[in-house]
Amino acid sequence: MGIHQLSKVLGDHAPGSMKDHEIKAYFGRKVAIDASMSLYQFLIAVRSDGSQLTDEQGETTSHLMGMFYRTIRMVDNGLKPAYVFDGKPPNLKSGELQKRTERRKEAEAELKQAEDAGDQENIERYQRRLVKVTPQHNEECKKLLTLMGIPVVSAPCEAEAQCAALVRAGKVFATATEDMDALTFGSTVLLRHLTFSEAKKMPIREVQLDRALAEMELTKEEFIDLCILLGCDYCDSIRGIGPQRALALIRQYHTIEAILENLDTKKYTVPENWLYKEARQLFLDPEVSDAAEIELKWTAPDEEALVQFMVTEKGFNEERIRNGIRKLAKARTGATQGRLDSFFTVKPAAPSAVKRPAAAAKGTPAKKAKASGGGRGKPRR
Repeated sequence: MGIHQLSKVLGDHAPGSMKDHEIKAYFGRKVAIDASMSLYQFLIAVRSDGSQLTDEQGETTSHLMGMFYRTIRMVDNGLKPAYVFDGKPPNLKSGELQKRTERRKEAEAELKQAEDAGDQENIERYQRRLVKVTPQHNEECKKLLTLMGIPVVSAPCEAEAQCAALVRAGKVFATATEDMDALTFGSTVLLRHLTFSEAKKMPIREVQLDRALAEMELTKEEFIDLCILLGCDYCDSIRGIGPQRALALIRQYHTIEAILENLDTKKYTVPENWLYKEARQLFLDPEVSDAAEIELKWTAPDEEALVQFMVTEKGFNEERIRNGIRKLAKARTGATQGRLDSFFTVKPAAPSAVKRPAAAAKGTPAKKAKASGGGRGKPRR
């Protein structure tokens, strides 16, 4: 789930923290990708006639196809992806996992009813609800990525937390996931829609944490408490408090403790034995591997081993796989130019520095040329 309605809150109160870009804007960037979120997307989206792709033994292969071609797409656009896989879930997540189990049982019952009625549309919808990333899916994708020369990191706990640690350590530029709690874990940059299919034609949405905190006038600790109030995977939220009210309360009282001291409990229902302190501590100090000790290396793909795995073992078309490998190798060897800002520390200009006075703007040569009907200027690069 991530953080409930955090994207809307940022859109309403910190719009400057979110920008949309084409994938080519991230040429030369190293990005830590939430692998489980990517696999879930692939298992849902990569289908044929409404069903997941399978090999001759009936084993699902949608995740492998999605991982193979989306990764090539990223490398072809100059990105350097590193995939981070979930470890064990934190104990605080047991409640959320139980809710998911209950929802699966409901979906299974609804699927059976749809199958009995021959309702194909609902059959496909409930099948998607039952999609689950398994340890086998994870291990197969780790093998595939390693053969492709793409770094793989196995997190001890939550992948988003490990991604955030890699960002803060300067190992990568951003965390790529759809879960907004990557920001709550402290990732300074979040990229959404990076692993989406090209068919969706969605731009990459970049979210800057520091800009969000500045525009909302919140500290990191206040932001974490706001996320807990909005609703996270680790504890319940206060019933009756929506996104706008949650932000207003944090701005007024600054901490959940102070909010509870002043809350009208007749109007709002506080969860019994509320574990907000534990959730806060998990966001502040999650279980992660030391990012300084993690080495991310991008290497040449092992073509014959990839063909053995994807074609011989998994039944993919050999010509297509070899074409993909050649594209991957060419993109890797061709992306030798680094980003200019990788050699310098670039600080954003203060708002006052980027706004030109109105009087000065009126007298610029470009303005005068336009007013006099002059020729077209050079296109902006």
